Formats: sequence, C-alpha cells, structure tokens
Amino acid sequence: MTAELSQGLNAISSPGEFTELDRFMFDSWGYLIIPNVLSAEQANECLEASIRLHEKAGTTGWAQVGRGFETEQALDNLIDHPAVLPKVRGLYGDRFILQSAWCTKQPAFGDAGGWHQDGSGAYDFKHLAYPIPLLQLRASYLLTDQSLPRMGNMEMIPGSHRSQVPLPENIRRDKSDLPIGHVICAPAGSVLLFHNAVWHRTYMHDGDYDRYTAHYIYSPPWVRFSDRFANDKNYLEHTTPVRRYLAGEYERPDAPFGAGYPDTAFKD
Repeated sequence: MTAELSQGLNAISSPGEFTELDRFMFDSWGYLIIPNVLSAEQANECLEASIRLHEKAGTTGWAQVGRGFETEQALDNLIDHPAVLPKVRGLYGDRFILQSAWCTKQPAFGDAGGWHQDGSGAYDFKHLAYPIPLLQLRASYLLTDQSLPRMGNMEMIPGSHRSQVPLPENIRRDKSDLPIGHVICAPAGSVLLFHNAVWHRTYMHDGDYDRYTAHYIYSPPWVRFSDRFANDKNYLEHTTPVRRYLAGEYERPDAPFGAGYPDTAFKD
C-alpha cells in the first residue's frame, strides 16, 4: 500500500536547512516530518542492512540492534545525512555526538507498543527541569512503507514535550488510544525528527512483513553512549573526520572542565 504524504495537520519540513518555520513547528509540536530524504534504492539498501543485523543477532519478535553503522556502510551514511544534519545543528549548535543508533524491528501483525518518553532508565529526565530539556534528539529513518495507518507507524502526542503533568497511569498501563494521538503516515525514506520528551508509541502493524526503522540519537557531548561502551577502533580508523567527531572521539585536554573541546569539524 502506498499513499502521498498529506500536508494536513503534519509538521512537514523540507530536507536540509533548519528554517525559522522548522524551529516554530518543532518548538510547538516537538517533532518534524521530513519526506523524501532517501531514494527508494537507498531506503532498500538500509532495509537490507537492517535485516542482516537482526539475522546476525538472532532477534525474534520486537527487537532492536545497536551500532549497526560500524559494520553496514548504508547505515553509516545516515549519521551525517545532508537532509537531516543541518536541522540537528540548528537545534544543538556544533557540539553534539551520536549518542546511540538503533535498528528496530516490529514483527508482522505486531501490536501497539506502550506510551513513553525517551530518556534514561537510570534517571528520569523530568527531574532535571521543566520543560524537560532536549537531551536526545532522535532522527528515525522509515525503511518500510508507513504511508497509511496500521503499518507500524509512530504515534505521537503533539506538544506533549511541554506538558506539566504525566500521561495518566491507566492510559500507559492499558496502552489505550488517545483522541489527540497523531499517527505519523509517511513513505519509506522519510525521517521523523523528534524531542525526547514527546510522549509516543509504536502503532499497530497489520502487514505480513516485519517493519524496520533506523534511529539515530544525537545528544550533548557529555551524555554517555547507550548502544556501546566505546567506539569500535577499526571503525574509527576508516570513517570520515565528521563521523569521528560525531562519535565523540577527539582530544579533551582540559577535561572535565569543558574548555578543551576542539573547533567544529563541520566545513561551513
């Protein structure tokens, strides 16, 4: 099934530059939808890479596999994709890292997931401040078609990153539907860019095939990795200077005081 991405009630952004409208929509809703980031061929290459990762890991049911960019070139190419990276820089400035990268699989005929906010299982980000700060900016590359509901879409609650009250416990416990839930419908190759504090869940998947999404999470440089304890040395030897910078691999002569960070690796 395919369908065009409707612009009604969607925070749609164009690939590339982070515009003032992007900033307003992101601040208002907590997320942006960027269509046509990957071509059909590129999306399929990333899908095949994700399938290989899960087959190698022997996953079953709903699952996620981390750090696939270290071994799969198609996934490595997404780290600093020119359609997405300018928006990350627009929100963070030039000092941030790839905190983690996960390839998730929702199995065929999969049920909806539970409502949650992204963050740390060890420390709830809501204890830091109100509104919850942007500590994990997630770029989710859709690798299978999600242009209609019930295709393993993401469901978001617009503006919930600014809510002063939590989602009711019974809603979370029962995985209940909400009248203000926004099911994100977009074709393969699109990207959903969202704030860690937006309440969201995986929506139902009625298809007879597994749904795959590649997530890239960007954070301030002092946040610990969550998909790896350290970067793979072989990967660092062969990757580009920008990706090495995003991996957090650079000299910090004045650590832990933060005065020794290098100049940006970005050319512009």
